[in-house]
Amino acid sequence: MSSSVSVANENGVAVVTIDNPPVNALSFHVRKPLYDALAALRDDPAARAIVIVCAGRTFVAGADITEFGKPIEQPELRAIVALLETIAKPTVAAIHGTALGGGLELALGCHFRVADAGAKLGLPEVKLGLLPGGGGTVRLPRLVGALKALGMIVSGTPISAGEAIAAGLADAVVDSNLLAEAIRFAREMADRGGPFVPVRDRDDRLAETDLAAFDAQAAGLAKKARGLEAPLACAEAVRNAITLPFDEALAAERLLFQKLVSGDQSRAQRHLFFAEREAAKVPGKDLQKRRIERVGIIGAGTMGGGIAMAFANGSLPVTLLETSEEALRRGLATIEKNYAVSVSRGSLTEEAKQQRLGLFKGSTDYADLAGCDLIVEAVFEDMTVKKEVFGKLDAIAKPGAILATNTSYLDVNEIAASTSRPEDVLGMHFFSPANVMKLLEIVRAERTAPEVLATVADLARRIGKVAVVVGVCHGFVGNRMLAARGSENEFLLLEGATPSQVDKALVDFGWPMGPFQMGDLAGLDIGWRNRKARGQTAVIADTLCEQGHFGQKTGRGWYRYESGSREPVTDSEVEALIRAKAAELGIGQREVGADEIIERTLYPLVNEGAKILEEGIAARASDIDVVWVNGYGFPIGKGGPMFWAALEGGPRIVERLEHWHRQTGRPIFEPAPALRRVAETRAWEGAGAR
Repeated sequence: MSSSVSVANENGVAVVTIDNPPVNALSFHVRKPLYDALAALRDDPAARAIVIVCAGRTFVAGADITEFGKPIEQPELRAIVALLETIAKPTVAAIHGTALGGGLELALGCHFRVADAGAKLGLPEVKLGLLPGGGGTVRLPRLVGALKALGMIVSGTPISAGEAIAAGLADAVVDSNLLAEAIRFAREMADRGGPFVPVRDRDDRLAETDLAAFDAQAAGLAKKARGLEAPLACAEAVRNAITLPFDEALAAERLLFQKLVSGDQSRAQRHLFFAEREAAKVPGKDLQKRRIERVGIIGAGTMGGGIAMAFANGSLPVTLLETSEEALRRGLATIEKNYAVSVSRGSLTEEAKQQRLGLFKGSTDYADLAGCDLIVEAVFEDMTVKKEVFGKLDAIAKPGAILATNTSYLDVNEIAASTSRPEDVLGMHFFSPANVMKLLEIVRAERTAPEVLATVADLARRIGKVAVVVGVCHGFVGNRMLAARGSENEFLLLEGATPSQVDKALVDFGWPMGPFQMGDLAGLDIGWRNRKARGQTAVIADTLCEQGHFGQKTGRGWYRYESGSREPVTDSEVEALIRAKAAELGIGQREVGADEIIERTLYPLVNEGAKILEEGIAARASDIDVVWVNGYGFPIGKGGPMFWAALEGGPRIVERLEHWHRQTGRPIFEPAPALRRVAETRAWEGAGAR
């Protein structure tokens, strides 16, 4: 019928094949011939049953996201599903790979679903700031029950084929020959005879729903939403499936979808979806990537151990090097303990734990790194120490091995220059805990070979990281901007704000926690040590550290922590210290509002991002957004600092920065040239390096 949809008759069973690589998205050029094929087959006496299957590596993995927010060409998915539900003969979705979003909604339009044992099924629209817009919130509860559907839709997490058949979402699971088995199943259903009841008319599971239990579960999920609209809308739509007739619930779902798709939060989350895919791209179509089969990690401390786990989690053998047997044993014991915690939580099986532990080889001899294809240094953040390590690596690493430093701040060019092979050197800045945090800043030094960048970017995806390629400067993208965000924190306190007021303003904005609570969690001694190394001071934080108040680990920092609790409690002594320091410095205190706190912390953050673009440290504004959402907790519903800045409006940010520059005289508030260009054009495109 078309290049994307074809029909074949297999002894009375019509097989409709969708072929729209790479993921068989339901674009218009798929929907139109699919609708026409199903309309023709509905009344075709030669077809006793219909099987919908997909070519390539997956079933339909979703809608065409590029169409969201635009006028949809007809027929849309809802019309195809409605057409399926008018077909009296048995219809079967043959699912392999992933049936996600619109793909699962298409399958829900069929009478039956036969899945390959390795298939995943889910409705992940919430991760794009949306809810399922093709009837998923109304049909899924009719198969799996309202509580199960609520959990699947609000989390957006796919379930396995085994879970699907247990829940009632799949009717059969097969280990091989999916299409043949789906045809056999369809023929068997046709022989058995109808009537075949569409999912829309199956109300038994809904009738079983305990509405009070549903509302309690929905309330718990709402608490976790942290200002995101989509999870709440998803819960509302599933509740409508319980309380409203089918067509009314379907219409309500559509209204909720339209409201979300036109809103800033979904625009922000869709922006991030594409930004993550763009961030790790390395120019050059025909770059020959190097093979990475064994990884070496130098340092088995918190960072080194976490990095080693990240590679083992990606099924890569790891040689873990330490300076002493005691340090090595301690590091390996921590790794085993971390995996044991995952087993106790049910996120890892005992078998998988043992498999991962089997990938580790401990050593105290640099010679044992000679066979590694990638070696990551994760030692103390000191240039002399790191250059000494790279000198040793230069002597023992095999030709073509990639040498990476996990530095958070230091000059990767200087580190690379300490070797005879600077083209093989780059930065791999993991975020702690490295086995959990998604972000990886790949730091491009002046002489890093393009194929080295491409190899590491590809490897990052292999170990489940979101990679962003950045240039060399102090702190790269993330930590450089973090310094800008925190530059006013103590000034805000000295002028009259309290730590809890600053933290509340940032949490209300959407951050998981504020800067002072985060400081207590990380340990105030870390920042103290860094300041001393750079000849800097922070009058209040330094005093707290001199008193031995390092945060949660000592029970006191910016807050008190009672009896080992992680819950911060306002500390009146800290507030008294702030007032005393303000008096010593002759600073009059006043009321500081939430708006001022946001302007004096987040506008400098954006301004530093503009400088980073100006200098070419980041290639795109969207790269900065990916860094901040995945590494620092910037609210996902705001799309990252640069996307949010565009919504705020460049002119407003420039005007307020100039205001605070006049008030304080501090250079942090001097608008960057790139930000001024945004103020003129209202767009980031072209605002970067000139």
